[in-house]
Amino acid sequence: MNEIRSHRDLVAWQKAVEFGLLVYEVTKSFPSDERFGLTSQMRRGTVSVASNIAEGYGRGSTSDYLRFLPVARGALFEVDTQLIFAVRLGLVSQEKFDEIESKCKECGRILAGLIRSIEEKRGAAE
Repeated sequence: MNEIRSHRDLVAWQKAVEFGLLVYEVTKSFPSDERFGLTSQMRRGTVSVASNIAEGYGRGSTSDYLRFLPVARGALFEVDTQLIFAVRLGLVSQEKFDEIESKCKECGRILAGLIRSIEEKRGAAE
């Protein structure tokens, strides 16, 4: 197991960044009239996922960390919902949706595991 020295060492953060970059790439092809709609919301949402993981880690306390990680998870669920809008509006192909959705679910699983792990460590320390 690799030592965690910064938020950049967290697999959850790494996967969130990868997911965010994929969403940025996909939204480049959205029509210009979505620039302030789904394009902006989806991009902000994915940035929020990675940013909240980083901020929670950077706060230096377990309680703060456990407060920020669910916020990251909520942002991930928001982007998941926005992806459904994008595919149903014909902005994203079903094939591309499946690829993005797979990354989204992977982020969600890893984030849920991180939350569980920290909660278990906190419970053991009490």
